[in-house]
Amino acid sequence: MNILLSSYTKGALHLKNHLVMAPMTRSRAIGNIPNDLMAEYYGQRSGAGLIITEGTAPLPEALGYPRIPGVFSQAQVEGWKKVTAAVHANGSRFFLQLMHTGRIGHKDNLPEGKVLVGASSIRAAGQISTDKGGLQDHSAPAALTTEGVKEVIRGHVVAAQHAMEAGFDGVELHGANGYLIEQFLNPNVNTRTDEYGGSIERRAAFAVELARNIADSIGKEKVGIRLSPYNTLGDMQPYPEVFETYRYLAQEMEKIGITYVHIGLSPQVQQKTLEAIRTSFTGTIIQCNGFTPETAEAALSSGRTDLVAFGRSFLANPDLDKRIAGKQALNQPDFTTLYTPGAKGYVDYPVEAKMAGEMPVHS
Repeated sequence: MNILLSSYTKGALHLKNHLVMAPMTRSRAIGNIPNDLMAEYYGQRSGAGLIITEGTAPLPEALGYPRIPGVFSQAQVEGWKKVTAAVHANGSRFFLQLMHTGRIGHKDNLPEGKVLVGASSIRAAGQISTDKGGLQDHSAPAALTTEGVKEVIRGHVVAAQHAMEAGFDGVELHGANGYLIEQFLNPNVNTRTDEYGGSIERRAAFAVELARNIADSIGKEKVGIRLSPYNTLGDMQPYPEVFETYRYLAQEMEKIGITYVHIGLSPQVQQKTLEAIRTSFTGTIIQCNGFTPETAEAALSSGRTDLVAFGRSFLANPDLDKRIAGKQALNQPDFTTLYTPGAKGYVDYPVEAKMAGEMPVHS
């Protein structure tokens, strides 16, 4: 793995290797506050050159799922400081993913007095887990007013500032998986008639303004965005202008000068769209979903991507970098403990010996 495990530099991004730990919701933040268990979990996985946190709510009404962390209160900032210290101790870079779930959520997961909001008032199909009532249908969202959209943008800027206070190296905007940014991009969900609805440019304005305002606040070199062209998660239905939408977004991110675009791959993604993003954006490209160490090395060798993110492989293999280097077998994730509270299935995956002849240790 000559490229995958070698150092990486482009612009202001300096990493010890080409391995990225993908953002993965784990629902261990009791009371939505980062804790010591989370510090242990992320610290275990600091063999990655770059770690992107699980989706983190920038605002109280963004808490779509149970037990996800936030970054809108001082208590949350203080909790994150322990996590960033654990990751930085091993020389990894650490970005906080800002995730506003929009209409994907339920009122039982929100603080008292908060309501679910979205680009429009269209309820998402499907169900979501709640600690109070188990699986429940998504709540109906309230459509954000024009001023409400601008308030959400301002809230993201404050959240990004909080991330800097907590010691993060940057933030990633979650523009994928059917959450709020993608709800604005998709005309099947975005039925607005104001400055944030209608044409591609207007539907993309929310994402562009978020990236620009955060870049102006904390520095463009500290901003990335996650995108998933042709995504169908979160009740996202296909629409004719997908190619043009993501080419335009890539062009706008290039103008702002953010540090990376993180692309979630799926079988539906057309190669011409990936090529258009690659051509339009000269910063770092990260690709994610379904990679093995071998296919990651091939993708890096081909120049299709600059970095490769691993999700489940990092979830079940805290020492993924060492396992790749030693060509050791990978643990498989326990799907029954993905989102359960507590240490089981979170910080107890076995760690292989670092060198031949050493006794294996377990975290």
